[in-house]
Formats: sequence, C-alpha cells, structure tokens
Amino acid sequence: TGFYLDQRDARAAVGALAKGRTVLNCFSYTGGFGLAAAAGGAAHVTQVDVSHDALEIAKRNAELTGVADRVEEVEADVFQYLRQCRDARRTFDLIVLDPPKFAESKAQVMKAARGYKDINLLAMKLLNPDGILATFSCSGAMDTELFDKILAEAAQDAHRDFQMVARTRQGADHPVALAFPEGLYLKGVILRALDF
Repeated sequence: TGFYLDQRDARAAVGALAKGRTVLNCFSYTGGFGLAAAAGGAAHVTQVDVSHDALEIAKRNAELTGVADRVEEVEADVFQYLRQCRDARRTFDLIVLDPPKFAESKAQVMKAARGYKDINLLAMKLLNPDGILATFSCSGAMDTELFDKILAEAAQDAHRDFQMVARTRQGADHPVALAFPEGLYLKGVILRALDF
C-alpha cells in the first residue's frame, strides 16, 4: 500500500505535536507523517522524497484529506536537501526522519551509522528553538543502544541539548518473537530541543 501501517502510533504522536508548527517530513514517501502533522494542525508541511511517483501519491493524499493548501512536495535527495536548507539558513519547528533501511545486515551497520548520524546532525541544526525531531530506524541490524549513541553524538556535534519526549516502535500487529529479538526492527525517538 505504501502506507507502512507499522508507523501508525508514531504518526499519531507526531500529529499531536504538530499544531502551529512548520514541519519537514524527510523520506516522506506517500506522505504519512506529513499528513498526520497537517491533520494535527501544522502551519505548513514540506514533504521531501527522491521518488516522483511517491510524491504524486503524497500530493493526491493531501488533496483527499483536505490539507493540500498547507502541504508542499519537494522531489530531492534528502541528504542534499538538508544541506541546502542548512546553507540557506532555513529552519523548521518539527522534522521527521523516516529513512529506508540503511543496514540490511550486521556487516553494513557501521556504514549505516554514518548515514544516520549525518541526517540527524543536519536535522538538529535545522530545528528552531524548542523544535521537535522525530527520528527512526527500520533496520533490524541497528540495535536501540547504537541508535541512541548515534543520536547523542549528533546532538553533541550540533552543539545542542535535547530531551527525549518518547520512544516508538512498530504497531502491535507487528509482534516480536522472544526467540527472534531482531524482529524489533523499528526504533523511533522523539526529541525536543532544550534551547527555548
């Protein structure tokens, strides 16, 4: 469906934090997080994805849900777009990072860690004071402890302090077997910048 039902709880959490905020939804795909933010009262939502076809669906979804007047779609490589925003000193009140799987296996974890740090560091620099960052990893090979460490290092390099507002995981209809802990593939952290 392109909707990724495993993120519905996280989308609800983002929507509840979005009222009056300018939102950047990175790796937006068909727009789930951006639409949740718009439905939650976001002032403006920018959906960024490299896929033209996905953005066309996102645009149609915004029209169907009656929020198209507050949502724009940008076809771009997210890594490049974040750098362009940094260079232009463009900022946002709420940023969502929901990238595709960066690590397919344990052998790819360190390379993936660099990618996660890069996007999170850039996003942290683009947040307005009291801004919210909702960041995710859907790589089963990336464990929670390492993901937290990456976020801590990114915050340190961004010279900003953050408070953890919430942790999210896949929905209840994506259960984790005790004998297969890697089944807890989806990790989400919602952070608030403490520089009010």
